Amino acid sequence: MSGTSYRVDETCIKVGKSCKYLYRAVDKEGQTIEFMLSAKRDVSAAKRFFKKMMRAEHRRLPFSISVDKNAAYPEAFSTSQTERIVPPDCKLRRVKYLNNVIEQDHRLIKKKVRASQCFKSFHAAERTLEGIESVNMIRKGQVKRLAGSDTQGQAKFVESLFGIAV
Repeated sequence: MSGTSYRVDETCIKVGKSCKYLYRAVDKEGQTIEFMLSAKRDVSAAKRFFKKMMRAEHRRLPFSISVDKNAAYPEAFSTSQTERIVPPDCKLRRVKYLNNVIEQDHRLIKKKVRASQCFKSFHAAERTLEGIESVNMIRKGQVKRLAGSDTQGQAKFVESLFGIAV
């Protein structure tokens, strides 16, 4: 068996006059694994998120992924396993109450987004959410585990997240 249990969920974020979907994954302790803003809430978006989640540098391999009752997850999960994106011994659990950890974590993100009212473009929403999530990860103490001193590790983390050179 692999390392830990993930909780995956999506929440609606208003961009312009339409809703976009913020996919998020946390482990059972509430540490953020990965996040992605998507225009749609379908199988291809879920597959893209699984691929991005499994490439995250600061993650351990999951032995189970808990999701809500969204119909896109089982198909995306099974095709991700056949394409060897998700480990073959990983299980998909569709249990609503296990996602309370991530639902509570959504509250902080939604609070920050509500304060900024509405995003005008998808790109602006994506960049702002990256900033909110990275500050949230630093606040949770996740960035300390990276190489270098605390400040150097945090600078490398923000640099890798935003693709900027310091």
